[in-house]
Amino acid sequence: MATQRFGVRGLGAVATAAAGMAAGALVTMAAQRHALGTLRVRLEHLERTAHSQQHTNLANQQRLHWELLSKAIDDPELAEVLDLFEAPVSTKQRRQYLYANALYTNALFYYRIGNISREEFFGYIRGILQNPVVREYWYATRHQRATIADGSDEAELGRMVDELLTQLEESDADEWWVVGEPPSQ
Repeated sequence: MATQRFGVRGLGAVATAAAGMAAGALVTMAAQRHALGTLRVRLEHLERTAHSQQHTNLANQQRLHWELLSKAIDDPELAEVLDLFEAPVSTKQRRQYLYANALYTNALFYYRIGNISREEFFGYIRGILQNPVVREYWYATRHQRATIADGSDEAELGRMVDELLTQLEESDADEWWVVGEPPSQ
C-alpha cells in the first residue's frame, strides 16, 4: 500500500506561496519607495522652480518700478501723477522723494528675494535715514504706508523703520550707526 503525504506536500506549497507573496510585497514596496523618491525629487525641483519664478517676478517688478520712477523723475508732468504726499511739495522735493522711494523700494526688494537679511536691511535704512530728505519723504508717505496689509513684510519693515526713525530722532548720540536694536533673524 502506498503512503500518502498530503500534509507535508501541502505545507511546502503554502510556504512556497507565502515566500512568493513576501517577495512580491518586497518588490512592490521597493517600487513604491522608488516612486516616492522620484516624486520627492520632482516636488523639490518644482519648489525651487516656483521660488526662482517668484524671484524673477520680483526682479521684473523692481525693474518696472524703477523705469516708472525714472520717467517721473525726468519729467515733472509725469511726477505730478505720483504726488501723493501729505503736503504740497516743490518739483525738486518731488523728484527727491521719488528717488528716496526708489532707494527704499530697492532695499525692500533685495530683502524679499533674500539678497540681504533683515539685519542688513535695518543697517542700510539706518544709513539712508541720516539724510534729511529721506526723513521728510518717510513722514510725507506715512498715510500711504497705513494702507499696506498689516501682516505683510512691507508693513512689518515699515513699522521697523518708523521705530528706528523715532529712536534716531530721540537719540543725542553722535554715533548714529549704533542707534536702534537690529532685528533678530
